[in-house]
Amino acid sequence: MTIQWFPGHMAKARRQVTEKLKLVDIIFELVDARIPFSSRNPMIDEIIQHKPRLVLLNKADMADKDKTNQWIQYFRSKGIHALAINSQAGVGMKDIVHASKEILQEKFDRMKAKGVKPRAIRAMIVGIPNVGKSTLINRLAKKNIAKTGNTPGVTKAQQWIKVGKELELLDTPGILWPKFEDQDVGMKLAITGAIKDTILNLHDVAIHALKFLESEYPERLKERYKLESIPSDIVELLDMIGRLRGCLMGGGEVDYDKVTELVIREIRTEQLGALTFETPTMLEEKQG
Repeated sequence: MTIQWFPGHMAKARRQVTEKLKLVDIIFELVDARIPFSSRNPMIDEIIQHKPRLVLLNKADMADKDKTNQWIQYFRSKGIHALAINSQAGVGMKDIVHASKEILQEKFDRMKAKGVKPRAIRAMIVGIPNVGKSTLINRLAKKNIAKTGNTPGVTKAQQWIKVGKELELLDTPGILWPKFEDQDVGMKLAITGAIKDTILNLHDVAIHALKFLESEYPERLKERYKLESIPSDIVELLDMIGRLRGCLMGGGEVDYDKVTELVIREIRTEQLGALTFETPTMLEEKQG
């Protein structure tokens, strides 16, 4: 299955980000803590160049905590500041302002030495659709300014938002690349809901997810679906889950559509616990 999704407003978003860079002091790059690499736009380094950056691993409550710490260390090893946050619950919000001040200390000291009056930090939030940008803005601003929703691609316009006296945010539409060179990346985005389900083959997505769980979280898989052992044949595994969970058609045949929906829904709603679908080690092995 080839996953491609690039609505017209996203091409425009890249131009908007490039045009507005000179207006901001720092970039807040929002990624999904469950897939910190796959939820980054590969063009982001090229777009923002040497602008100071803070990577925010959002939805950290849904991710494997140990693996999130590995990712924070990975970004730090690349000279990039990173924080784990949960914008839905407001966890880590104060840390964002504190980390921004730390990153920009030298710049603001230079401005002060030149007699420039202190002002709020100006930041731009970038990230792919459905990673939680609007929720983060609303949480930081302590009111519903940005439109939110579970549908990827909700944010379309661009606006400045004041966050107290210390921070001003420039929201930008989510940008996703026009072509997935690596289909594994596409699958991870699909599993976590960053791509519209209506354009996907959900059977392929569920199979990919189950194979990953079998490899990385076998005990969780067995516990959730009451399995004594995990069969090596993926169709057999789907059959077992379908029968155990009553996903059946007339005549007792397994309804694979229902099994597929069940598996994807239960992963996304944390019925199998907090999951992380990639680690820095996996990334380094892939990059050789």
